[in-house]
Amino acid sequence: MLTQKSNDNLVIASLWLLMFSASSQLMIIAPILPQIGKQLNIDIAIQGTLVTSYALMLGIFALVMGPISDKVGRRRILLFGTGAMACALVLHNLAFDYYSFLTVRALAGAAGGILSGASVSYVGDYFPYERRGWANGWIATGIAAGQIMGVPLGTILAEWYGVYGPFSLFAITMFAAFLLIWLVVPQPAVQRHDGALTITTVLKKYLAMIRKPQIAATAAIYGVMYAGFSLYVVYLPTWLTSVFGVSGHEIASLFFVGGIASVITGPNAGRLSDRIGRKEIIVTSCLGLAVVMILTTAILSSFWMSYILFILIMMFVAARISPFQALVSEIVPDEQRGAMMSLTIALGQIGLGLGGAAAGIIYTGLGFASNTFFGAASVLLMAILVWRFIAEPELKKKAEKSSPILHVIQEKQAVS
Repeated sequence: MLTQKSNDNLVIASLWLLMFSASSQLMIIAPILPQIGKQLNIDIAIQGTLVTSYALMLGIFALVMGPISDKVGRRRILLFGTGAMACALVLHNLAFDYYSFLTVRALAGAAGGILSGASVSYVGDYFPYERRGWANGWIATGIAAGQIMGVPLGTILAEWYGVYGPFSLFAITMFAAFLLIWLVVPQPAVQRHDGALTITTVLKKYLAMIRKPQIAATAAIYGVMYAGFSLYVVYLPTWLTSVFGVSGHEIASLFFVGGIASVITGPNAGRLSDRIGRKEIIVTSCLGLAVVMILTTAILSSFWMSYILFILIMMFVAARISPFQALVSEIVPDEQRGAMMSLTIALGQIGLGLGGAAAGIIYTGLGFASNTFFGAASVLLMAILVWRFIAEPELKKKAEKSSPILHVIQEKQAVS
């Protein structure tokens, strides 16, 4: 009979493989974007819309599936999403021009929307709050592993078999995640939404949530966080290729070393946030990330320097992911967590999509230095919003215990 620790590890392994597959098929777009443009005859100015197509569909389906996951349970949604993503990735082999590739990316985005809120919410359902930083930190290393293994392998497959090769690979790993979730991931015993699930009730639920300042701020944070990412990262490989004449293998090696930095940083940042609090780590990492972003074009005089820069970029990115996800998972009760996470992730994907579309216009019109400026501005705005509007649940509880009078004052302020 398996122990609780063994069960926890199997759950983390399943969600890790899901995260690896989903993030790899998304991250591979940037390194092979020049090859996609060349093979499918897509103009450089609109290549960023391939990210937009994925992101907007992810946002729409995340909004739809969040309340459904609150009612039917996270496990069913994870199974449906992993199966749908595997099928969508297989369909990439049928793309032959800009519009067909845009379509299959939209289908993959729809599957990503099914998965996004459910995967994050499952951690909140299954693990207690004091262990969510640790759990999110380990699961987030799936993203780093995508950089270490997925992107290099995908780049090699793209050079050998064309742009379809990477997506076939990640279809296989996503199907493996489907099997693991089916076999070892249970449905947590949490309160589910027991009311009627109609378009009207869902819209009212979202409107009621967005009226709360902390949830509205969280949604805005996701938006600027993902917008800053796409403004900077989508055209970074294109800029490095044009300035230093590097190959796809060299771009892949950049993601490789950045992934190693993420693997080291993510779990440690999660554990540290469990002990000292989330907000300080999130804000500090945002400030460091903004500085490194905006200095990119000024300090890179040769390609080897980009390794140091990208290591720092990925360390700061990894340091804010798991603490932030753990922080926002406690904002609402269990039965609303799926809807809340889906709402915020959906708005985040809108930010990613708009950023991806704007990145191409900015890059071709103003140059990559402008991409770094707008990306850094988005990161700084995230830091301000986190510090100003997002409460630290554990610290709040300590304050209430130590000062009942302060608790009354805070409640009156919240009402007003």
